[in-house]
Amino acid sequence: MSKRKLLLVAALAVPLLTACGPPPPPGTVYVRLRPPVRVVEVVPAAPGRDYIWVEGHHTWNGTAYVWVSGRWELRPRARARWVRGRWYHRGGGWYWVEGHWR
Repeated sequence: MSKRKLLLVAALAVPLLTACGPPPPPGTVYVRLRPPVRVVEVVPAAPGRDYIWVEGHHTWNGTAYVWVSGRWELRPRARARWVRGRWYHRGGGWYWVEGHWR
């Protein structure tokens, strides 16, 4: 394959690979089973003005998915926004990336 074709293939492959989600951190656990559909939660009233609802999610306990209920969290600074965690698919499995404040 010519150098030009090789560069073209590499340039096209990078967006496809990065679209799969962030690279998993070292020690990440891969789960072969697709995560279940998210549970629809009833969101209770906020305990205060600066609280943000953090949605619940499924976690893997080693043998099965378990639902972790949502919760209210105090915003750490005035314009902080919560980026929810999510499951990503890569290769032959799924891995979880925790939510965080931005």
